[in-house]
Amino acid sequence: MFKRKIESRLIDYFNNQNDNIILIDGARQIGKSFIVRETASAFFKNYIEIDLKSDFEDKKQFEKITSTKDFYLLISSLHGESLNTLDDTIIFLDEIQYYPHLITMLKDLKKENRYRYIASGSLLGVTLKHIFIPMGSIDEVKMYPMDFEEFLWANNVGIDVIEYLKDCFVNQKLVSEAIHIKMLELFKDYLICGGLPDAIKEYVLNNNVARTRNVHKQTYTYYRDDCAKYDEDHKLKISTIYDMLISNMANKVKRIQFKKIENKDDSNLGKYEEEFDYLVASGVVNSTRAVSNPVFPLNESSSKNLIKLYYNDVGLLTNLLYKNNISAVLNNDSGVNLGSVYETACAMELIAHGHDLFYFDSKKVGEVDFIINDYDSLSVLPIEIKSGKDQDNFRALPKLVAEDGNYKMKYGYVFGNKNCFEQKNNIIILPIYLIMFI
Repeated sequence: MFKRKIESRLIDYFNNQNDNIILIDGARQIGKSFIVRETASAFFKNYIEIDLKSDFEDKKQFEKITSTKDFYLLISSLHGESLNTLDDTIIFLDEIQYYPHLITMLKDLKKENRYRYIASGSLLGVTLKHIFIPMGSIDEVKMYPMDFEEFLWANNVGIDVIEYLKDCFVNQKLVSEAIHIKMLELFKDYLICGGLPDAIKEYVLNNNVARTRNVHKQTYTYYRDDCAKYDEDHKLKISTIYDMLISNMANKVKRIQFKKIENKDDSNLGKYEEEFDYLVASGVVNSTRAVSNPVFPLNESSSKNLIKLYYNDVGLLTNLLYKNNISAVLNNDSGVNLGSVYETACAMELIAHGHDLFYFDSKKVGEVDFIINDYDSLSVLPIEIKSGKDQDNFRALPKLVAEDGNYKMKYGYVFGNKNCFEQKNNIIILPIYLIMFI
């Protein structure tokens, strides 16, 4: 079993009977069911797992459950020998989005306290927009593909190495060359493999690129199929937008061009707001919005009309771009622009760490890949990502951090391939893999 950061949150929940029921929300194939199954079954003597997707597609036994009494009777008929008490019994309701009425029932199940519960879903972000969530009884926990630190754990990189890297980041010290070479190698492996646990299993444990790519291909198909489950008025446009991402990634200007969705010149975000909300809420894409006046907090100054979408997993992107030809990533082949690949991986990292994503966009000043809220200093932090040898080449960033400029940002980061830790006029240049500490 790969170690996941969410484990500590789950163990805290298992140890406290008074906690709200955890509802894990995330895209398909990121390991939600597996991590709940492994941790809960080890923690409770009586572990019951209900696959509500299978029930929905077959017997629909939970479809007409309207009360906790009905629920207990059905659970007893299915798993009566495994039911005991609150202390030793947990019921895992997997893919609960297939029965939204069960989400609203969680409050009553928690109040009656007969058993412990945990739930998860793959399209919960979409479902939760359309139902009433009982306050004070449910804690929604977001889960994402494995981030780079979790990928390092899967590669048996020791905690001492990660602590050493963190110390280098915090205290602005140069990483030793030997460790830098190894970390950059692993980061490029991550660009190929991504953070889907099944893909990491094939790539890291089995060293099988073809089977890794098959996981990416299947997952992309799952996500696209999920788009088709939306209503008739929206599903075709959702699929079109999702398929457009690969061409957007190849453009110098990566923001969504609304007129290309249906080839209509008068198109804007307003016409496709539900489609974009679906893609983001379902967790299959990461969204970043433009800001031209970067004032903390950024939510108040963002533009909804200028947005970029990234795949939720960098492995999906490198599969679409390069298939089994991994040398394009590993060897930095000349003529291959890895900018979108690096940006996608960094978007994954920042999202997984709880950051809302924005980017700076100004016709006069230029563009910066990401800007995030820095709650420690109550200011804004700009981040530039460099995939090639031009780590010292940036146009807009110096103007954002200039002490006599208009934007008053204290400093900015440039992440790239070079082994350096340089500070130039409030711009800090450092290795790409250290973004895991932002």
